[in-house]
Amino acid sequence: MKKKTIIISTVSLAVVILLFFSFSRKKGSKDMQFHTAQVEEACVEMTVTATGYVQPVDKVEVGTQVSGVIEKIFVDYNSQVKKGQLLAEIDKSTLIERVTQAKAGLTSAESDLKYTQQSYDRAKQLYDVKAATEASYEEAVNRLAQAETALANAKANLHQAQVNFSYAEIYSPIDGVILDRSVEQGQTVAASFNTPTLFTIANDLTKMQVEANVDEADIGRVRLGQQVRFTVDAYNEDTFEGVVNQIRLQPAVTNNVVTYTVIIEAPNPEEKLYPGMTASITIITQKEEGWVVPAEALLFVPTPEVFAYLKMKPELPASGQKPDMNRKSVWLQTPDSLVCKEIITGLSDGVITIVKDGLKPGDTVVLSTFTGKPGLPEAPASNPFMPRPPQRR
Repeated sequence: MKKKTIIISTVSLAVVILLFFSFSRKKGSKDMQFHTAQVEEACVEMTVTATGYVQPVDKVEVGTQVSGVIEKIFVDYNSQVKKGQLLAEIDKSTLIERVTQAKAGLTSAESDLKYTQQSYDRAKQLYDVKAATEASYEEAVNRLAQAETALANAKANLHQAQVNFSYAEIYSPIDGVILDRSVEQGQTVAASFNTPTLFTIANDLTKMQVEANVDEADIGRVRLGQQVRFTVDAYNEDTFEGVVNQIRLQPAVTNNVVTYTVIIEAPNPEEKLYPGMTASITIITQKEEGWVVPAEALLFVPTPEVFAYLKMKPELPASGQKPDMNRKSVWLQTPDSLVCKEIITGLSDGVITIVKDGLKPGDTVVLSTFTGKPGLPEAPASNPFMPRPPQRR
């Protein structure tokens, strides 16, 4: 009898516990909460990202047109130079000899022309009085012409030698700063086929440009005059600004990837930007300011359970307008219900969306719902059109 009483008590206790948990679970399932957001003012931007390199706007490579040994160098890296300032000198001994030879050749040509002129004058006098043959006269004329041509060549050779002599002194073609010095004193430079570069001069480091490599998939959205933001590794906390100045049509193909060069003007008044710095670039292709809602609000659709919980009849937004991709609907939360509101949207970046009409500041839009007791983690949004994550066992 005692054993039977214990069994009955145990079964009764189990039934009571089961009913308690079942009631608690049922009661908890009726607790529905709403994830909401308020309409607020913000800015929506559509952007194109790229990488590039900072370069001076005007950069000149200074070379030499004559060969020789670098005898003197008057500037160094980062030297500030003016237009016409002497930068370096090449050994002039060989060039001086060539000038001397050209002068000697000119003197010889002048002497030969003088002698040939006298011979021509005598031949002409004799020919005029019929004392010389026509052949001898024509020969005198030909020699005079050859002597005049030789004199002209001698003058040209002297001028060329003097020009080459002037090339021995290297002058700056612009005002600027020396970025690179490619030679040392005593080094021999040869200008036989290519002009060797001695110095690289940047005109004004307060005006820089960024050469950005934009992917072919994005280049169609880039336009002249668009605003640009970019950063460099040297100043992680600073954001520099610029403007798209040029879109170069010549493509560059690297590993089957086609890119186009976009030139961005970048003022550098503090001279923080150095030539060659790598820039992470954001080109603002579209920008719109106004009242915004999270893009998630446009996807929310109440389920039948939501209507049942709020004791509402299912409804859809009424609209007599023609179909419009910018005409959408959101659900507003009121103190005791949900109201469907039709809105006209503008620019969207996938996170927030501009609302042009249909909402006012302070409106509360519903993003999602979840059920459970207060303090429990939120469940995924109750949108039947959104895929749900797989359930863990």
